[in-house]
Amino acid sequence: MEIKSWKTIKDDVYGKKGTSRRDQLEREVEGFKIGLLLRQAREQKHLTQQQLGELVDKKRTYISRVENDGSNLTLKTLFEIVEKGLGGKVTITIDV
Repeated sequence: MEIKSWKTIKDDVYGKKGTSRRDQLEREVEGFKIGLLLRQAREQKHLTQQQLGELVDKKRTYISRVENDGSNLTLKTLFEIVEKGLGGKVTITIDV
């Protein structure tokens, strides 16, 4: 049995970097990571989803969706959640 790296598996299943299917996977992973970071920050502040939602005028169900899949999150809402709701700061980098 051959042991494959995660990169090799992604290349085999989703195609090489630069292909549309692989790029979609990478975007979805980034969205998932954003949601996970927001959940961790909320928990560190000892806030429930309901409490965070009230701070940023969003429903608890919306906060839950964002935490489970941050890919459909606008920058405006991201800034509101982090700055207004969590008292943090958003830093964005762009690699070209």
